[in-house]
Amino acid sequence: MPDDRTPDDGTDPRRVLAWLDDAAETRRRAGLTRVLRPRAADAAFLDLAGNDYLGLGRHPEVTAAAAEAAHRWGAGAGGSRLVTGSTALHARLEAELAAFCGFEAALVFASGYAANLAVLTALAGRGTLVVSDAGNHASLIDGCRLSRAAVTVVPHADPAAFGKALTGYPGRTLAVSDTVFSTDGDAAPLGPLAAVCREHGAALVLDDAHGLGVVGDGGRGATAAAGLAGAPDVVATVTLSKALGSQGGAVLGPARVVAHLVNAARTFIFDTGLAPAATGAALAALRVLRREPDRPARTRAVAAALHNGLTAAGLTAVRPDAAVVSVRAPSPDAAVAWAERCRAAGVAVGCFRPPSVPDGVARLRLTARADLTDAQVATAVRTVVSLAPGSARDGG
Repeated sequence: MPDDRTPDDGTDPRRVLAWLDDAAETRRRAGLTRVLRPRAADAAFLDLAGNDYLGLGRHPEVTAAAAEAAHRWGAGAGGSRLVTGSTALHARLEAELAAFCGFEAALVFASGYAANLAVLTALAGRGTLVVSDAGNHASLIDGCRLSRAAVTVVPHADPAAFGKALTGYPGRTLAVSDTVFSTDGDAAPLGPLAAVCREHGAALVLDDAHGLGVVGDGGRGATAAAGLAGAPDVVATVTLSKALGSQGGAVLGPARVVAHLVNAARTFIFDTGLAPAATGAALAALRVLRREPDRPARTRAVAAALHNGLTAAGLTAVRPDAAVVSVRAPSPDAAVAWAERCRAAGVAVGCFRPPSVPDGVARLRLTARADLTDAQVATAVRTVVSLAPGSARDGG
């Protein structure tokens, strides 16, 4: 008979991961527990939580292109891009994306996260100084950590701080920033930042995930709007999962940068290529955007209407520079309860809490979409305002 008594010598296998229970309890007490919430394909709520900024995720041309690509090329890429994972679709998407955004070349990755890791780990390394904005996305932060470079984090949206950090460094230098920050939706001062980088001979890496499709002429992105697209010292990353309604990411920049990534970026060399369905969908969405250049302006107008309605009711919301509208909450618990009340009332909103927010302040995060009607915007504002905790109107 097996002896199921608990050993008293510390070898009980049930104790090995018992620390996870303590970690879970710590999160619970702090109001930071996260849970998965599967949604139905026909979910009836008004979605202001997702990132489908242009409303292209269910566009018939986009979904048809995804289905056609899956039928023609198969369900998956079948291997890394350097083995069997590159298709004619990938090459076409890279060429059209680079041309649309104004860059010499593009390289598609399985995610925007992988694209950011690729750029930072392949362009930086031991002996390099990377200067990073304090508000940068987690993927940029992780890329800095994995790069093995010396990393200096500077105050948010402060070009002078970048310049101070870059001054006098004897080796290669690189500055990295979101163009539109994912937490509050505010834009980086790209012109002054680029000027500081050029003064100090630093390369500039910009994550334009929240700018592509929303900012600039026809949605060409914040990098293009700042006149930096195609510059020999600027590299941009984008995601295909927001304005283009698909999945994946890409690096845009000089051809020699793309060639280097093909040979040196581990998330390109060792990761399975982007699935053909996602590739085909992103390509179709890009073509719809080119054909319908008014969609970005509509997205920005919806964001402005959301902001105006919320602030008029006394809530504290950051003025949006793109599609993201951030509304401060009194605490993590209050933010969670507020978001849950909104969902129960038929309006889905995002809920950002530490450590997802760099300043430690919890907030609701609403995302504008080009396909929202004025009536839907009014419903969203009315719902969020009516269900807000009282202290939210006092500035959180």
